[in-house]
Amino acid sequence: MATTSTKFIHANGGVGETSYANNSSHQSKLISKVKPMLEQSIRSLYSSSLPSCLKVADLGCSSGPNALKLVSDIIDIVDSISCNLDNHDHEPLAFQFFLNDQFRNDFNNIFESLPRFYERLKEEKGERLGSCFVNATPGSFYGTLFPNNSIDLFHSSTSLHWLSQAPKGLAKGSGLINKGNIYITSTSPPEVYQAYLDQFQHDFGEFLRSRAEELVQGGGMFLLFLGRDQHSEIVTPYGILGLALNDMVSEGLIEEEKLDSINMPRYGATPDEVKQVIDSEGSFTLQKLEAINTSWDEGLNKNKNNGNDDTNTSADFIAKYVRATTEPLIKAEFGEGIIDELFLRYRKKLVMKLEQEKLEYTNLVLFMTKK
Repeated sequence: MATTSTKFIHANGGVGETSYANNSSHQSKLISKVKPMLEQSIRSLYSSSLPSCLKVADLGCSSGPNALKLVSDIIDIVDSISCNLDNHDHEPLAFQFFLNDQFRNDFNNIFESLPRFYERLKEEKGERLGSCFVNATPGSFYGTLFPNNSIDLFHSSTSLHWLSQAPKGLAKGSGLINKGNIYITSTSPPEVYQAYLDQFQHDFGEFLRSRAEELVQGGGMFLLFLGRDQHSEIVTPYGILGLALNDMVSEGLIEEEKLDSINMPRYGATPDEVKQVIDSEGSFTLQKLEAINTSWDEGLNKNKNNGNDDTNTSADFIAKYVRATTEPLIKAEFGEGIIDELFLRYRKKLVMKLEQEKLEYTNLVLFMTKK
């Protein structure tokens, strides 16, 4: 099935109404929220000296303004560190950034904005900034991407909850079907949860092994991705999306067999599950692991005078960014014809859910260094 291949795990490209570029303010807000933690982490690596050229890889950069926002943030942080170092004769800072995502990611969207980005850097930093190179490195981060001992700092934001594929144990013909669901819900059998955990452990282990080979000795890795509070009921955007798909099955708009064969290739791990993989793999020292709760509509500019309209506005906001990140995969399974209808129904279900409870994500923030 197409869902078990990394070829479909990418966001909507372009700059249209449903593109990731125009529906990623939620992710942008998260990046801003953890910037102080990123700065603290980088300062711990370079408290006394800086490399002549800092080589940074951003894994799962997607497209749109967030990719270069991260580049800008790191340059600001390192520039501040450099100004505080007791070395006034150092050469101007040089950077090389490697932006990574799947082969079908819309890298052109990023590159088209580079000329103005370089101009702004020169205006703001002047002679303090030396060369700055921004390159694309397409491919799955669940494998090697760079030569050994070549990268100083890895960064990844809101990407590592996406698995390399849907769990193998849920494949059609395995006898294990997550009936009526496209992700883990309260109605999923325990075996479904175990299949997802097994896939996460395999993938995250491969991710760590690959990064350990590519990092320089003492290099660091700063990660932000969706996790899970093990004490809370599993309520996710994908569980609600599954409910909308179920309604379409009952009305004969989608084949039941197709719904039963699709499972979202993503997993929200608990802090303990993450620690276990890091400890088992053994290449890194975990310096920081924090869980931060954020609302599903984080990043939405709300009008305090909207009153009851806030729920509708929030539902619209959430539906748009979920569509931007899942539409290619949904199309691959069900075809393009159902997309508009599906997300209209999804939005309505979000409104009902938002009226019942406060919807929050658990985000995991990690900083680790290579042993």
